[in-house]
Parts: sequence; structure tokens; C-alpha cells
Amino acid sequence: MELLISFIVCFIAGIGAGLGTGFAGMSAAAAISPILITFLGMPAYEAVGIALASDVLASAVSAHTYWKNKNLDVKNGIVMMVTVLLFTTIGSWVSSLLPSRTMGNFSVFMTMLLGVKFIVKPVMTTKESMNALDARQRIIRSIIFGILIGFTCGFIGAGGGMMMLLVLTSVLGYELKTAVGTSVFVMAFTAFTGAASHFAIGGIPDLWCLLVCVVSTLIWARVAAHIANKAEPKFLNRITGVILIIIGVAILGVNFIS
Repeated sequence: MELLISFIVCFIAGIGAGLGTGFAGMSAAAAISPILITFLGMPAYEAVGIALASDVLASAVSAHTYWKNKNLDVKNGIVMMVTVLLFTTIGSWVSSLLPSRTMGNFSVFMTMLLGVKFIVKPVMTTKESMNALDARQRIIRSIIFGILIGFTCGFIGAGGGMMMLLVLTSVLGYELKTAVGTSVFVMAFTAFTGAASHFAIGGIPDLWCLLVCVVSTLIWARVAAHIANKAEPKFLNRITGVILIIIGVAILGVNFIS
């Protein structure tokens, strides 16, 4: 019975994570971490490790889909990628020193906050504005915000992809679909680094939960990425916001009842 419950919880977590990743470059951990922590009572550090591992293939397959549709900019994302990877490792180490409760509460808060933001104020940047920023300023901003994104991703796993999306569109002037494609491309490497760091520091997690989360996230990320490349930007923002808010409300409701 416990195995079945774990399967259902992990599969549903993968649905939320996969849709968020494919539609708007959301880190899988924004959905998976709080769900595993809340519904299975899993230690937060282990839950983040599973979430980051799930993010690897989901982000990779999403990035491939965006690349096929010419919505991926690898060249201008390299600087941010290197910075993010470095500080993901640092954040992962710092997170191992903190209580599970702190990480779990922050994950829920970040999930709902991002959901509200993308519904109330969707990102509507156009491709014409992508080259408006000076190349030197783009590099400087990529490094500064890469530090913040990388540390956040390694620290709690939640928010890394969404923060990157916000930076690419609002700070670096990317069009939404190109920003999502670039974000998931970088997140594939970031998630791999974060997962490896978590497993090296905290050990191998529950293999059953890991397998179900990885497969479910991969399937739904592929579906979402395919739809996203054909959809309007406003739809992408709002569907992601709804997914995030539903997850956050569900988790808060369970915590309140218990």
C-alpha cells in the first residue's frame, strides 16, 4: 500500500514539474520538493536531490524541443551557465547544514509567489528587443544574476529555472520562448550538478521515488514543451502560474489540516 501511495504522489509531482518545466522553464524542484516533503514526509534534502535529478532529463528534452523550433540561444547563455553551475554546488553544500523545515517552508512560499507573479504580470518581451542590451552589460548582468540563481537552485532547488526565466526576459531582454528554451538548456546542466552534489553529500535517495519522479517529469515536460512552442506567450505565463498556485495551495492545505 505504501508503495502505491508513493507512486501516486511521485507521479502527480512529476506532472506538475513536467508541465512547469516544458511550459515556462520552471525548476522541477518547485513542484517535486514540497510535494514529497509534505505528502511523503521525506527529508527536504533528499526531496531536493530527487527533484534535481528529475530536472535533468526533463530540461534536456524540453531544450531539444525548443532548439528544433529555433527558440534556443546557447551562445549568450554560456556565461550565465558557468556561473550558475559553480554556485549551485556552493548552495547545495550550504543547504545540507540547515534544518529540513526551513527548506520546506521556503519552497512552498516560492512556489505560490512565482505563480501569482506570472498570472498578474506575464512576460511579453519580443524578439526584437533581444539585441538592444550592450554585450558587455549582458555579460556583467549574467554573472551577477547567475550567482543568485545558482545559489538558489543548489540551496533549495526551487526557483532556479523561474528566476533564470525572469532574468533572461526582464534583465537581458529575451523573448519569452527563447528565454524558456535557453533556461531549460542551462537548467539541465545546473540540475545535474545540483543532483550530483546532493547525492555525494547526502547519499542515494529512495530509488522508487526517484524513478517515478524522473519518468513522470520527463513525459509531461516533453508534452508541455511541444505545446508551448505553438502557443501564445500569455497562455504560457498563465498556465504556469495556475500550476504553481495549485501546488502551493494544496501543500498549505495539507499542512493546515495536519
